[in-house]
Amino acid sequence: MVEFTLPKNSVVQKGKFFSAPEGATRIKRVEVYRWDPDTDENPRIDCYDIDLDQCGEMVLDLILKIKDEIDSSLAFRRSCREGVCGSCSMNINGKNSLACIKAISDYKGTIKIFPLPHLDVVKDLVADMTHFYAQYASIKPWIETQTPPPADSERLQSVEERKQLDGLYECVLCACCSTSCPSYWWNSEKYLGPAVLLQASRWLNDSRDENTGERLDDLQDPFKLYRCHTIMNCTDTCPKGLNPAKAIADIKKMLLVRQEG
Repeated sequence: MVEFTLPKNSVVQKGKFFSAPEGATRIKRVEVYRWDPDTDENPRIDCYDIDLDQCGEMVLDLILKIKDEIDSSLAFRRSCREGVCGSCSMNINGKNSLACIKAISDYKGTIKIFPLPHLDVVKDLVADMTHFYAQYASIKPWIETQTPPPADSERLQSVEERKQLDGLYECVLCACCSTSCPSYWWNSEKYLGPAVLLQASRWLNDSRDENTGERLDDLQDPFKLYRCHTIMNCTDTCPKGLNPAKAIADIKKMLLVRQEG
């Protein structure tokens, strides 16, 4: 696993320190990346000592406590609190994850929270996902058909056909896997990355879709698919326990079978 760390000559500076309330006995130190492009020349690291007796159990609870009670200027994304929406993806102690499903107790010592690596930072922990979502849209993430729909029913799948989507449909597009991938860091303008390729595999394996040939043609590219070097960071970091590396390998197999056939 390649961890995200600050370079020694980083322009990131030490920022403010916020101590825990007097009398607190269970204290967790949290370091948070802060940068406001409208007011800050350089990023900084603010340090907060949090009273765990007055805080929830998840890392997201730490961040919410900071924003609600200590510093309302802190910017981050969050929504469902159940690992479903993918909004609170960030880098926690060197590994990408969803803050809402990571327990504080999983981390010994200081918890260091940064935005997702590689992406531009909008503010603080908010990463710019514009390019990532544009890549997702490029694979046409919807069913495409050539034949008219059944007259008296929806397009149906058998139980076995439905099972082909297991391990694919659960992706919440949090970008944890793509932003942990060195190949994506180096080639993100052309390489689609593990998250988008896993989504591509989801539609390639959907029995209701009738555009498999065009989808494979679009992925038959030196960069879109084949920049994957099976580093496996994507599978290691996925907060949903999915295997993007396997999905990418399956797409390569489909292309090979088609060429040999």
